[in-house]
Amino acid sequence: MRGAKPKNNNSGDGDDGGGDGSGDGGGGAPHLLAALDQGTGAVLAQQRVEDKTSEIPALKQLLAPHDLTGAVITADALHTQTSTAEWITSRGADYLLTVKNNQPSLRAKLKALPWKDVPAVSGVDCSHGRRVRRTIKAVATPDWIDFPGAAQVLQVRRTRTTHTRGKNSKRSTRRSTEVVYLICSIPPEQAPPEQVAAWIQGHWSIENRLHWVRDVTYDEDRHQLRTGSGPQVMATLRNLAISLIRTIYDDPATASIASANRAMTRRPTKAIKLLTTP
Repeated sequence: MRGAKPKNNNSGDGDDGGGDGSGDGGGGAPHLLAALDQGTGAVLAQQRVEDKTSEIPALKQLLAPHDLTGAVITADALHTQTSTAEWITSRGADYLLTVKNNQPSLRAKLKALPWKDVPAVSGVDCSHGRRVRRTIKAVATPDWIDFPGAAQVLQVRRTRTTHTRGKNSKRSTRRSTEVVYLICSIPPEQAPPEQVAAWIQGHWSIENRLHWVRDVTYDEDRHQLRTGSGPQVMATLRNLAISLIRTIYDDPATASIASANRAMTRRPTKAIKLLTTP
């Protein structure tokens, strides 16, 4: 099981993770936390974050019913908490967590490491009309970095290059660089940089593999059901549809969730088979 991301359902502005919503008929959007398996793209669990409470304890509620033995849990920087790390490892799982400004002391320590002396692994992704070079460096966690269970720390540098054409077909190039630090409970000899890089990229892709599909393919943000547990129930049904299509649906003529939906619209028996096949 890898991946935990917030999702505000039925929100008018399409914000995926800002603020809590009541979902009580006043137009509020219930704040839902979802767990997605990177390997299959299936949604494994969903947990509502109670009104006016933190998302941090909801992660434990989300994962508690599941056997986490041997799993690697990735989560957004909000969940980079000592208590969360201890809880994950106590369940027999490992973690890969991003360190941002909510952990300023830890981030400063990671930034100060002599990264220029660390060998790098680099790769280029040219999908989605852009060129992204990712450079990852990893070292065993120094003793003076106090974070429960941490076995290695990593620096990921992403340089994104995009080409656009403006007026008079003039081509312009835009380049941006972002440096991210992470902490992992698996030592480098068991999880080399290439493997960790795949987990990182898999976590970042959750936005496209889950939220984008629900917002665009299923037009979730414009759905008019706003009262009681209705939005949460509908989100669960969309998660179920996404998971079934990715794990069971087998049709070489369909290459996406949208094309699978269109195929089942024309032949509803395909949808019935997905729901009834053991």
